[in-house]
Amino acid sequence: MLTIRLSRPSDTPSLIKLRTTWVAEQAGGPLEDPDFERDYRSWEANNPRTMFVADMDGALVGMLNLMVFERMPRPGKKSTCWVYLGNAFVVADNRNMGVGSRLMDAAIQFSQDIRAARIVLSPSDESQSFYARHGFEPADELLVRRL
Repeated sequence: MLTIRLSRPSDTPSLIKLRTTWVAEQAGGPLEDPDFERDYRSWEANNPRTMFVADMDGALVGMLNLMVFERMPRPGKKSTCWVYLGNAFVVADNRNMGVGSRLMDAAIQFSQDIRAARIVLSPSDESQSFYARHGFEPADELLVRRL
């Protein structure tokens, strides 16, 4: 049975494995990085995120994370926030079964619940149609300076 839930500290080893699987898939094979577990744990400790996971009978088969950006308050207007969605991934054997959509539904509901003004992301070319099906559209509102 598939459950979408918030991640727990005990999920960290499985999240490390999911991230390793994702990178290997993109690279066409496994990458050797003896420091990756340490680097991931450091990132996790220093970058608080809301992480949703797809749990299939005790095994994590998908994930995505959200970073909430609180806008600086200003006189006469309540502070608002927006959400950056990142690192959405579903294991290949579980794709096209609704797992990604269920993760996305959880992310959208969370963002609505905190009254976020918007969700933004930087999709890969391959994921454009997935996000479009969930109501995302190109935006002209943000500027980028690549470093």
